[in-house]
Amino acid sequence: MSYTNYSKKNNIALIDCNSFYVSCERLFNPKIINKPVVVLSNNDGCVISRSSEAKKLGIKMGEPYFKVKDLVTKNNVHIFSSNYALYGDISRRVMKILKEFSDKMEIYSIDEAFIDLSFIENERLEDYGKEIRERILKWTGIPTSIGISNTKTLCKIANHVAKKKQTGVTFLNKDIDKILETFPISDVWGVGRQISKLYIKNGIDTALKLKNISNTWVKKNTNVLGAKTVMELRGIPCIDLEVHQPKRKSCCVSRSFGKKIESIENLKESITTHCLTAAEKIRADGQLTKNITVFIRTSPFDKYRKYYSNSASIDLPIATNNSLELVKNAIEGLKTIYKYGYFYQKAGVILNNLVEAKDEEFNLLTPLLETKSKSLMKAIDSTNIKYGRNSISIAQAGFKKSWKMRREHYSFIDTASFDSLPVLKL
Repeated sequence: MSYTNYSKKNNIALIDCNSFYVSCERLFNPKIINKPVVVLSNNDGCVISRSSEAKKLGIKMGEPYFKVKDLVTKNNVHIFSSNYALYGDISRRVMKILKEFSDKMEIYSIDEAFIDLSFIENERLEDYGKEIRERILKWTGIPTSIGISNTKTLCKIANHVAKKKQTGVTFLNKDIDKILETFPISDVWGVGRQISKLYIKNGIDTALKLKNISNTWVKKNTNVLGAKTVMELRGIPCIDLEVHQPKRKSCCVSRSFGKKIESIENLKESITTHCLTAAEKIRADGQLTKNITVFIRTSPFDKYRKYYSNSASIDLPIATNNSLELVKNAIEGLKTIYKYGYFYQKAGVILNNLVEAKDEEFNLLTPLLETKSKSLMKAIDSTNIKYGRNSISIAQAGFKKSWKMRREHYSFIDTASFDSLPVLKL
């Protein structure tokens, strides 16, 4: 049975930044353009971004670095530790450009966004996509691929096709079945590893076979998401653009240490640093927290030491986003769960029960305290935005930070620093 219902009135574009982390590093280091490059995860653990040249060498996404180290050395692959401050800033610039092309946009991830293009005639869609791509490249230096179709699932497939085209843009509205016929089921958006195994076990190994599967089989063997995926492959929009992103209900900031730490002083520094970051995030979203959780743990894989993990939650009398107040409570929580003699691998902070700042509870002391608090936090945030994160911090966050993540290949690029600007030599 064949299903076809490709609407011409509902067109969506998926803009995906190519090898985004690698592209960001290349912006400030032209010498690595057209060279094999990989970016590593926290503590230089796994490969999380690869250039096309690195992919051709057989380096896989998510591969532990120690497994590919010999391959990297042999082929002179350029290695970079993750620089999330840089990636986040470049991402914001790309998304700002996209907003100029459509007033309906869903930021899907740091390097992907869906935009509504229903107001553009089909005949102009590819040219419009090329215009988007050219402006992003010209204004930010980031190469992109753009897939256009009438459902988000088909947009993802169109984007895969676009990555292999020189123009970098594909409007998927004709001969769709020919593309779906060779498109692996495991690469279909919304098809996870487990459901992929189920499909393949039942002979459904391509997107076209999934599209043409009977509704009875779908209802019997999959969930709501699976049914939506099938309908979207048939050209029936079932997954709407999330133009208005819901506010987060909690905010977690945690990191594994570059090396295991034992002293409570080092733990205090890390908890303070995480607390400052979390407070900054919820202030940016106009939120307050009513509860803070602190957690610490040792490595669950250490065969020679006993495992220990614990957490403490503190209810706050007044909802706040004041960094100093949150740090004070977080440190008190840490003191109740810290045990001497353990070598800790990870620590973190979670701000729970987030509420809108305008919904804060009234308290007789609130007007006076909050006025001073808001002015101070605003001054700190604006300074850190202008001169780089942690330009203004507090002493409890420490200076040496021996516990910080391992970043042996860090590029030290900071878009808030004039020292990071490329220098043109004549």
